Amino acid sequence: MDTSNSGYQLLELIALSGEFSPDLVVRLGIGPSYSEKLITRLKEQRYIKTHYKDRLRGYRLTSRGKKLLLTSNPHRFLFYLTGSSETNQPRSSLPRRQRLQYASHVYVMLRNAEITFFRDQKPLLFGESADYAAEIPMPVFYHSREIKELGAQTIQINNSRAIGILLSSDCIYAIFYTGDGLMKWEYRTELKLKALLSYHISQGVLSKGRINHGYSPDTPIKALIIGSHMDTSLKLLTSTGGLRKSYFYLDTSFNCFHYLPDNREGEVLLKLLCKPRINAALRQLLLSDLQPPNPEMGLEHDAVSKGRPVLLAYTFDMQRISHFRTALSLRQSFGSLICFDFQRSVLQQYFGELASITTIDLEKLERRFML
Repeated sequence: MDTSNSGYQLLELIALSGEFSPDLVVRLGIGPSYSEKLITRLKEQRYIKTHYKDRLRGYRLTSRGKKLLLTSNPHRFLFYLTGSSETNQPRSSLPRRQRLQYASHVYVMLRNAEITFFRDQKPLLFGESADYAAEIPMPVFYHSREIKELGAQTIQINNSRAIGILLSSDCIYAIFYTGDGLMKWEYRTELKLKALLSYHISQGVLSKGRINHGYSPDTPIKALIIGSHMDTSLKLLTSTGGLRKSYFYLDTSFNCFHYLPDNREGEVLLKLLCKPRINAALRQLLLSDLQPPNPEMGLEHDAVSKGRPVLLAYTFDMQRISHFRTALSLRQSFGSLICFDFQRSVLQQYFGELASITTIDLEKLERRFML
C-alpha cells in the first residue's frame, strides 16, 4: 500500500489509538462519499474491522492490518502493536473503549494542527535509551503510555485522565478529552501529574541539563481540555464537581484550563496556542487601541476601555474567565471581553449582562497570520 494515501494514514491513526471513532474519517480531508468507499475497501482487504458494543461503534486493526504497518515502519508501530498493550489488544469494556476513541479524537486534532506525535519523528525522552542530545520538533505530543516508560515514579498518576502532554516552546500542556459532558476528575491525581512534570522540567528528563533547548524550572504547566463543541465549555465553567467532587470542576490543580472545541476552529486555536510569537503579536494588536490595566480596579484584566476592565478571552482560559466573572458579579460592575466569533455565544450565556463582547474573525486571523 502507498504510505502517502488516505487509506494508509487512516490505518496509522487506528494503530496509535487502538480504536478509531468513525465520525473522524471525514476530518482527515476525505469527502463523505469517498470515506464510505475507503472503509469498505479496507474491510474487504481485511486491514480493519468494525467493533460494535454498548451502542459504541469503532474501527480496529486486524492482524493483517497490524502486519502491514509493522512491516512498513517497525520503528513507528512496535510500541503500539506488540505485547498486551491497550492499542494492540483493545479491551471490550465501555470506559476503556471510550478512552481509546478519545485518544483518536486528540490524534486527529494534532494531525490537523501539524503537531508531531509519531515515535519515529521525535526523541523518546521517557525511555531508558533516550537520546537527550536530539533536537525536539516543537510542538510535540507524548501519549500518557509514553510518559509511563519512566517506570515506578508514574504509579501515582495511573488514574490521571490526561491523554498525554504537549510540549510547546514556552509551556507544557496536559491534554484532556471530555467529550460532550463532564469527565471524571480526581484533584489529587492531577496535582501529582503536575508535580511529576514540574520535577522533570527542573531536574529531570525535560530540564535544560538533560536535553537540548530543555525547560527552565519556572516553565508554566497548563491544562488543555478538548470537548465535542463550545457548548461543553459552559458545562465545565459552571460545574461544581457533583456531590462527591468526582467530576470536573475548576480547581487549583493547574493554573490555566484552556478549552478547545473538537472541530476546525479548535484546531486553529491549538495552532495559535503552540505559536507564542503569533499569539504575542495578536495580543499586542488587540491591546493597541486600549488603555493599560489599572491596578486599582482590584481584579485580573488585560486592559481598560471607557473605564471598564477588558479581558482577552480568545485563548479561552476558563480559570481566568471564571475569576473575571466572579469579580464583576461581586463588585456589581461591568466589563468587556474580546474573543473569537465561535466563542461568543457561550461567553454571552455565561456573563449575561455583566460584560459586553467584541469578537475576532477567525478566518481573517488565519489569513493574516497564516495559521
